[in-house]
Amino acid sequence: MTIVANKPEPIIFELGSKGREGAALPDCDVPTTKLPNHLIRDELNLPEVAEVDVVRHFTRLSQKNYCVDLGIYPLGSCTMKYNPKINEVAVNIPGFARIHPYQNHDTAQGALQMLYELQKMLGEISGLPGVTLQPAAGAQGELTGVLVIRAYHLARGDTKRKKVLVPDSAHGTNPATSSMSGYTVVPVKSDARGNIDLAELKKIADKETVCLMLTNPNTLGLFEENVQEACKVIHDVGALVYGDGANLNAIVGIARPGDLGFDVMHTNLHKTFSVPHGGGGPGAGPVMVRKDLAQFLPGPIAVKRGNKYAMEMPKKTIGRVKSFFGNFLALVRAYTYIRSYGKEHLREIAENAVINANYLLARLKGTYYAPFANRACKHEFVLDGTPFKTKYGVNTLDIAKRIQDYGFYPPTIYFPLIVPECLMIEPTETQSKESLDEFADALLKIAQEAETDAQLLHDAPHDAPVTRLDEVRAAREPVLCYRD
Repeated sequence: MTIVANKPEPIIFELGSKGREGAALPDCDVPTTKLPNHLIRDELNLPEVAEVDVVRHFTRLSQKNYCVDLGIYPLGSCTMKYNPKINEVAVNIPGFARIHPYQNHDTAQGALQMLYELQKMLGEISGLPGVTLQPAAGAQGELTGVLVIRAYHLARGDTKRKKVLVPDSAHGTNPATSSMSGYTVVPVKSDARGNIDLAELKKIADKETVCLMLTNPNTLGLFEENVQEACKVIHDVGALVYGDGANLNAIVGIARPGDLGFDVMHTNLHKTFSVPHGGGGPGAGPVMVRKDLAQFLPGPIAVKRGNKYAMEMPKKTIGRVKSFFGNFLALVRAYTYIRSYGKEHLREIAENAVINANYLLARLKGTYYAPFANRACKHEFVLDGTPFKTKYGVNTLDIAKRIQDYGFYPPTIYFPLIVPECLMIEPTETQSKESLDEFADALLKIAQEAETDAQLLHDAPHDAPVTRLDEVRAAREPVLCYRD
C-alpha cells in the first residue's frame, strides 16, 4: 500500500452520518435514572459512525506510525528495544489478565508470587535488596527514591540538609525531582573525559548535601571511571548516592550499582526489561535500596510468610505513590523477560548493546564529530553536528528530519545539553548488523547531502505523511480541539 504524503486524513467526526451506529448494546439490567441537566450538552457534536468506519480510520492511522516492530528506534537514553511476543502471551494468562486488586489475597497467590519473585530479581540485579514495585515510571521512581532519602535523614534528626548535587549531563527529571522534593539543585560539571568532575564534587559536597544523583553510564554513554571515589566523597559527608537507573541496559548482569556504592536507585522496566512504552506508557519504575532503607519504601510490598504470599506496608513507609500495586501488567512483562533470559544469560543483554553501539560509533565517527571518541562507549553515544552547521548551515534538526525519508526514526537530538548540536544514538542489543549498517549508510549519505544540497535537508522530510512543521507557530498558536 502506498501512502500519499500530505493527503488530508479525514477526521473521525467527518466520517459520520446521522443515524449510523457502531455498537448494539443489550437492554439495561439495572435501574436507570436521568442525568442532571447541567451534565447534558445537546450542542456536543459527537460522531455517529459505523464500526467499519472506526476500524478503517484507526487502521489507516496505524499504518502511518513508526514502531519498533518495523525498524530501528535509535532514541538515545530511551532504550526502545524490541518487545518479545512471549511477553504478551504471559500477560494474557487469565490469572494475570483478569485479576482484580480488591480480590482476596488467598485467591491471588500466583500474582503475589510473581511480584515477590520480581522484587527478589531486581534486588539481586541491582545489589540493593529493598525493592518497591509501586512507581509507574522512571520519573516517579526518582521522586520516590529522593523522598526515601529525605525520610532517612529526617529519621536521624538530620534536618539541615537541603541541596541535591546533579551532574550537568543528567536527565532533566533529576533536577525536577530534587525541586519537587523541596531541595535546592546544585549542578556539578563534567570533566574533559565526560566523567563527573571529582575536584568540583569535593568542593561542593558538605554537611548540607542530601544526595548525589548519578547516572551510570551517564547520558554521554560513558561509564563513570571514578564512580566509587565519587560515592566515597558523598558518603564521607553523611549524604547518600542516588542512581538513575535509566541506563541499566548497559551494565545489567555485569556490574551491580549497589556494589559500586549506590544507596538508592530506580530502574525503568519499560527500557531494560522490554516493556512497551511508545506513546507515553505504560511504564514501571521500581526503586531498589540498601537494606537499612527498606523500612522507608512505599508499599504495599509483596512478602512471603511461610507458604503464603501477602502484601504489607514497611514500618516507616513514606506512604503510597500509586494506587494498588503498580502497573501490574508491565511488571508481568518484565518478569517474563528476565525469566526468559535467566540469570546465566542476562549479561548478554548488556554485552550486545555495548557491541552494537560501539560498532555504529566506529562507522560514523570519521564523518560526524564524536566528542568522546577517545573512549569506548557503552549502550549509547553522542555525536556533535556543529561542523555541519558551521560549514553548510545544516543543523541537527535538519539531519533528524531527513533521516525519516530513509525510513528510520530519528535519534534523540539536542540532549544532553552540554553537547551543542547533539545527536544521541542508542541502537540497543536487539538490532542485527544488517539493520545497523542500513542506519549508518543513511546517516553517511545525509552527510554527503549536507555538503552538496543543504536545502534538501532544510525542507525534509519529503516523503512522510506529515512534512516539516512550523514548530514555533505550533507552540504559540496551538490548536487543541476539533472544530467543524
